[in-house]
Amino acid sequence: MASELVIARNPDPESTLPYLLWVPVDGGRVFRSKETWPRTKAVFCYPLERGDWPAEPDVLERVTLRSCVRRGAAIDLVADRGREARSQIVFTRARGRPMVFWQAPRTRKQARPDVRIPTARAAGLADLRITVDSRERYAYKFTGQQVSTQVAALPVGDYGLLLDGVLSAAVERKSVADLASSVLNGTLRFALGELAALPRGAVVIEDRYSAVFKLPFVKAGVLTEALAELQVRYPNVPMVFCETRTLAEEWTFRFLGACRVLLEQQAMLDADVPSGADASAGAAVDPPVATPSATAAAAATVPTATVRAWAQREGLDVAPTGRVSGEVRRAYLAAHPAGG
Repeated sequence: MASELVIARNPDPESTLPYLLWVPVDGGRVFRSKETWPRTKAVFCYPLERGDWPAEPDVLERVTLRSCVRRGAAIDLVADRGREARSQIVFTRARGRPMVFWQAPRTRKQARPDVRIPTARAAGLADLRITVDSRERYAYKFTGQQVSTQVAALPVGDYGLLLDGVLSAAVERKSVADLASSVLNGTLRFALGELAALPRGAVVIEDRYSAVFKLPFVKAGVLTEALAELQVRYPNVPMVFCETRTLAEEWTFRFLGACRVLLEQQAMLDADVPSGADASAGAAVDPPVATPSATAAAAATVPTATVRAWAQREGLDVAPTGRVSGEVRRAYLAAHPAGG
């Protein structure tokens, strides 16, 4: 049995899951199953204790396995046959109890076509740094992207952007099962409230919206109504369905990059706008051209890398990474009045 996936008939006549699975990993894992293999759709399973396996099971099939490996929140199975060889048993939690789905590459591709992820810099940034919450399990690695990461405890969200040491943008990551669970137990409402208090926040879901209608433990109408109500209540916190974990990771990378550029530009504009008294005094003596806000807006359009390289050549005090101050940007514009 050590190298076989054993499929037996469930002896419990009252169960809605007619099959039992013996999976040769971790000393043997036992599940009730809706089907004998995930052929056209993901199969719902329910985990059991090892002792629940019958002493004399009514075995329907023994599938010889070339590989059976536990990898994080999933078990990868490779059968020793030409067709329908690969499958994956995925673990999650919902409403405080374990949820398990058995899926195959064929079932995933029906709704998840392959795409090629671009590797260009997010918002043109060469020094984007993303903070990963220290409590995040199976965190995004942003492999292949031009980004660095650091791990720290975030007050909200799973991935954040720190500007001057302050959390200024955050993304909360959800699987569709976790999304449903957090809606039903109310934790998503609190999370959205915290994200709304930041300058920028978002929720990214690692699945299609249609997956909401296929969850076996909650009525689709209840969940979709709740999601709609939350989005209306917190319109500044988008909830984005990204089909796959890979696409959700890509979206998070791009979102945080765009947030950094916008927030840095806003901070520079705020720093350059004079107070009411200064503005009124300046209006009587200054010519009606090149107002501070216009100068700041022009400076904001110059790439940070360009300004930093010029400042370093001129011997100005500028950090090798991160933001460039409004003072340095204004000096750059003064030296390049035509924008050259």
